[in-house]
Order: sequence, then C-alpha cells, then structure tokens
Amino acid sequence: MFTDEYFMKLALQEAEAALEKEEVPVGCIIVSNGRIIARAHNLTETLNDVTAHAEMQAITSAANFLGGKYLQNCTMYVTLEPCVMCCGALNWAQISKMVIGARDAQRGFINKNLKLHPKTEIVTGVLEGECSAIVKQFFKTRR
Repeated sequence: MFTDEYFMKLALQEAEAALEKEEVPVGCIIVSNGRIIARAHNLTETLNDVTAHAEMQAITSAANFLGGKYLQNCTMYVTLEPCVMCCGALNWAQISKMVIGARDAQRGFINKNLKLHPKTEIVTGVLEGECSAIVKQFFKTRR
C-alpha cells in the first residue's frame, strides 16, 4: 500500500526538476486508484506563462489521461499549498483529495478563506519540512 509520504516524495522530485530549470520549485503528482496519472512542476518561466503552475499542468495532464474534465476519485499531492488560481481550477475539476506539503501563508488559498469542492478532502503537512525547505532555499539564493 502506498502512503501519502510515498507520493509526496515523488512530488518533491518534480519540485527538484523545477529547481533545475530555475523555476519556483513546486511539484505535483495526481494519483487515481493507486496509479500515477499525472506529474508536473512549475513551468511559468520556461513557457513564459503565468498560468503554468505545477497544479495547472497536472490537472490538464490528468484530464487528458482520464478523457474527462473531472478528477473525481483522484488525489493531488503538491509540495506547496495552491494559489487562488489553482484553487479555482481544482474546485471546478472536483478533485477528491488534496495532500499539501507546505502551507503558503502569503499566496495560498487557505488563508484567503477559499474552499475547494465541498467533497474534497484536504490533508496538510505531509513532509512539510522537506517541502518548505526547497522553496525557502530557492528564494534565499534569489535575494
């Protein structure tokens, strides 16, 4: 049986791939029935597209894999709490479960009092230390 920690480690590998491209290191995995159906990382700089967040890339990939726009019976593992834009997309996609590594007090959707779909289960703090450290280190080197 795979655990939330197992899949979050894979999301961290995606964050590391973003870091190698000098992107904000956020990684994301979407799982359906124990199977990875999408993996993505931030590509906003690479694609020159402010909407190319890891979550948006993963939603599109998973929807294409499933052949439909709804991500019911799917779990998203993301290293950093989604922003308002990604929260809206996840709400419309009706994702069943969201597992978040590190919270984002400034840009994350939770402190903005936004909600995902009413049936979406939210888990926070999975590998929080590792997920937080990669983002903090990225911004420390940029300042």
